[in-house]
Amino acid sequence: MTFEEILYREEGPIGFITLNRPHDGNMFTPRMCHEIRDCIEGIRRETRTRVVVLSGAGERFFCIGGRKEGMEDTTLYAGVLPTLEMYEAIDKLQKPVIASVNGLAVGGGNVLQMVCDLTIAKQSAIFRQVGPMVGSFDAGYGTWYLEDLVGKKRAKDIWYRNSKMSAEYALEIGLINKVVPDDQLAEETRKYALEVADRGAFALASLKSAFNARHGGVNGLSRMAHDLLLRTYLQSEEHDELAKSFAEKRAPDASKFGH
Repeated sequence: MTFEEILYREEGPIGFITLNRPHDGNMFTPRMCHEIRDCIEGIRRETRTRVVVLSGAGERFFCIGGRKEGMEDTTLYAGVLPTLEMYEAIDKLQKPVIASVNGLAVGGGNVLQMVCDLTIAKQSAIFRQVGPMVGSFDAGYGTWYLEDLVGKKRAKDIWYRNSKMSAEYALEIGLINKVVPDDQLAEETRKYALEVADRGAFALASLKSAFNARHGGVNGLSRMAHDLLLRTYLQSEEHDELAKSFAEKRAPDASKFGH
């Protein structure tokens, strides 16, 4: 896969997506959002990749939010970045996504790392929500998922007061999973991802669906049931016997159901 605003490479079971606009804080653009979505959809359709790592190019920025340039003349976006499609793609991917935060994670960039399953950050990384300071907000992933991570009162404080948070503080309150020295981020991220990649792919996919089902409503529960159907039931003796007996117009052998 080739893109203009992100980079993608595979290293064994790990797929690395890099936001590649370091001159502009790795800010989202409509093109970048769609490229991340398309890249993840490609990963969904192949079995080589077991874990995805998402990071920002350069040493300063993970991502500092979104830029609306290029949307002014189209009614398709109506002045709103298509970030939801990107977040949804990460959320529904059946493989774990790890955010490797290499600098500032601000606004939509902080929401992006929250939507990922796990987050590892370098010691000098900074996290912040700035929406109300610039006339913006995130009333979906950026609020509900943040509340899950840090609790309602603290989530409101993060959104209402817009304070900067160090990596150590983010770890302390449960916003991220791990902090490492700046010069060890790449190496530690690789180790972290390989450890996750060693786990059972079906078990990880089922766990991710279960974690996400609560916020997904009927769509989330349907996704979990659909994944269990594809990966478990359709490979079971019960399914095989029922399908075979139906085709052969005979009563099924209940002893093969495994109950």
